[in-house]
Amino acid sequence: MATKRKTALTRIPVLAMRGMMVFPHMVLHFDVGRAKSIAALEKAMLDDQRIFLVAQKDTENEEPAASDLYKVGTIAQVKQVLNLPGDSIRVLVEGERRATLEAIVQEEPFLEADVRPVRASAARQTDDIKALVRATHEFFADYAKSSMRTSQETLRSVTALTKPDLLADTIAANVLTQLEDRQTILEKLDVKERLEALCAILVRETRLSELEKNVQARVKQQIEKNQKDYYLREQIKAIQTELGDKEQNDVEELREKLAKTPVNDEARQKAERELDRVSRMAAGTPEIGVSLTYVEWILDLPWGKTTEDHLDLKRAARVLGRDHYGLTKVKERIIEYLAVLRIKQDMRGPILCFVGPPGVGKTSIVRAIAEAVGRKFVQMSLGGVRDEAEIRGHRRTYVGAIPGRIIEGIKRAGTMNPVFLFDEIDKMSSDYRGDPASALLEVLDAEQNHAFRDHYMELPFDLSHVMFITTANSLDTIPPALLDRLEIIEVPSYTDVEKMEIGRRHLLPKQVKAHGLSEGSVTISKKTMDEIIEGYTREAGVRTLERLIARVVRKAAVEMLNTGEKCVNVTSQKRKEYLGTVQYLREPTEQKSLVGVVNGLAVTDVGGVTLAVECAIMQGTGALQLTGKLGDVMQESARAALSWVREHCDTWGVPAEFFKQHDIHIHVPEGAVPKDGPSAGVAMTTALVSALTGIPVRQEVAMTGEITLRGRVLPIGGLKEKLLAAYRAGLKTVLAPAENRKDLEEIPQNVLNKLQVIFVEQTDEVLRLALTRPLPEAKPESPEIAGLAVPLIQPASTSVRGV
Repeated sequence: MATKRKTALTRIPVLAMRGMMVFPHMVLHFDVGRAKSIAALEKAMLDDQRIFLVAQKDTENEEPAASDLYKVGTIAQVKQVLNLPGDSIRVLVEGERRATLEAIVQEEPFLEADVRPVRASAARQTDDIKALVRATHEFFADYAKSSMRTSQETLRSVTALTKPDLLADTIAANVLTQLEDRQTILEKLDVKERLEALCAILVRETRLSELEKNVQARVKQQIEKNQKDYYLREQIKAIQTELGDKEQNDVEELREKLAKTPVNDEARQKAERELDRVSRMAAGTPEIGVSLTYVEWILDLPWGKTTEDHLDLKRAARVLGRDHYGLTKVKERIIEYLAVLRIKQDMRGPILCFVGPPGVGKTSIVRAIAEAVGRKFVQMSLGGVRDEAEIRGHRRTYVGAIPGRIIEGIKRAGTMNPVFLFDEIDKMSSDYRGDPASALLEVLDAEQNHAFRDHYMELPFDLSHVMFITTANSLDTIPPALLDRLEIIEVPSYTDVEKMEIGRRHLLPKQVKAHGLSEGSVTISKKTMDEIIEGYTREAGVRTLERLIARVVRKAAVEMLNTGEKCVNVTSQKRKEYLGTVQYLREPTEQKSLVGVVNGLAVTDVGGVTLAVECAIMQGTGALQLTGKLGDVMQESARAALSWVREHCDTWGVPAEFFKQHDIHIHVPEGAVPKDGPSAGVAMTTALVSALTGIPVRQEVAMTGEITLRGRVLPIGGLKEKLLAAYRAGLKTVLAPAENRKDLEEIPQNVLNKLQVIFVEQTDEVLRLALTRPLPEAKPESPEIAGLAVPLIQPASTSVRGV
């Protein structure tokens, strides 16, 4: 096979072209402005007027090197040079032949290179070439028909061409728009390969042209529809303006607001559907107001709006310490909670529930958490709520339907991540309108509340970023399923020392400011504050104390106005003038011992209280009477106490027939207050034994504990609250179950310094410590009776039951 002879190298000036190229047999004029390009033209004009035109790869490159140029270009003859204003030249060139760039031999002052011209040879008209020429004509015709960018003159000139090389170059030069496609055709030195590449490009461009035409048709149709809708709306607005119809103007305003609000897809669809319905309604239709209100609710929700968290633990500790005195363990747990949130950066944590008596600062603690985190605060009181619609809202089929208070609170907060407080969660109840506690299950479940659906809104709303916190006075009335979602943090009662500091640091400055007085204008000494706390309050929290301080401040304000003084120091004498006589007297330690009267201890919703248990025995038929509005559990404790006493009565010289001839009456004063629980068992037993034997009970002693039929004293709950109640009542000794010894860690040291806490395991220990003298010991009448006697001290059971 004969090899093709390579043509000789030719040294020729080079002109780098940006965004264009010249094909052989093609005439083109263009402007030249770069210094190197102008110098290359001048050199070509001085020689034989030939120059090598080659495209550069990057059109932004002002100083192209050899690597920036394509390898195939065109040797062209400069036909005309015309100087233009502004140091630029317009050149007319005609392409002669292809050439390959071999090497750049000079870069300054112009590019000069050795190029190898491609030998031009007439293509043989084989069947393959003829078929390719025919296919090229067909593909070009399809392209011209679909693109609509080819002029009739170009179509006719291309149709008349029959030479394969000239056909390919002409189509590439006049039809192809992309520089890479034209360079591909220029680099195909073989005519057959050139035609095949051109056909592939034409097929691709034809398909793209068809797609482009379809897109343009859809866009045009949409534009025409929008223009038509706009025209019709403008006509409607003009008509409504003439008629004075403001409702449709509201529709347009809501449409504009909807376009700017980042609602989810479902909410957008529902809002648009409601607005379309309103647009078709006749003016004055009652449904218009209902639909517009619904859309306004959708748009007023804070879609995508959040506040940035400031999880600075030191700042949070300062805020909690500034607003609350004491509550050390509560503050530590809150700081731990915020620390975990800072590490996780995710609000899907436990739902905190602060449990404690009224007035201890549960709500203010939640407010402090919101301030520490830097979030909006929303409060919803659940006290007395018995309608599920309060949580989920009313369905829109009802007249006057509104969203639930969850959605209403989020709207009021203006953000999607507020601190949301459910206050008094233990005060909910249920009736025929549903169970609100069950409705809260979804709200407080992090796995479900990301798509909470209010009955009124009927669209998903994300509540997963909300920090839900609850408060309660008691856990007894909270349903187990709801309680399982809560992490309980107990907020204990305040000691007198803590009340003293809270009153002087927080309550007094707060009331002075609230009554418009200057800071420090009213002062209360520690002694006077202690007298107010001991003589006028009996509470676990500080609400009554705050009311008393407010009363003192008002009296002081009157005195300042009457006397002209600017500062009043409240002394014991003024305290008596302002508040009157002392309401509660702390009895002295040396109290007279009484028969059948025992100081018990109990825990209520307002904290710990002392609970007197009285027992009286009278002639009768052996009946047991219980009064004082006792609950079922407390009545069972009384029966258990009576059974234990009857079992051991012969040991103290009380015959068994005694209970058949006498009635026993156990009474717990304050009969209007419901009482329940097993912890009064030892107090009832002691009162029964004291009434039976006539031995007085030490009144400086208080006791608590559940009793069993074998005389064991079982543990109870709320030991701290009960010890604080004994401390406030001035009692000196408290008898408590031995298994509650671990609870002493929670008791303030100043309380333990004033109380003697004795832990007992058996009922006989309680009797020995509480009664003023030992129980009598009766001798058995016969060996048989003595053999049946039950010993006082029973062996301890291996099982322990907690309360």
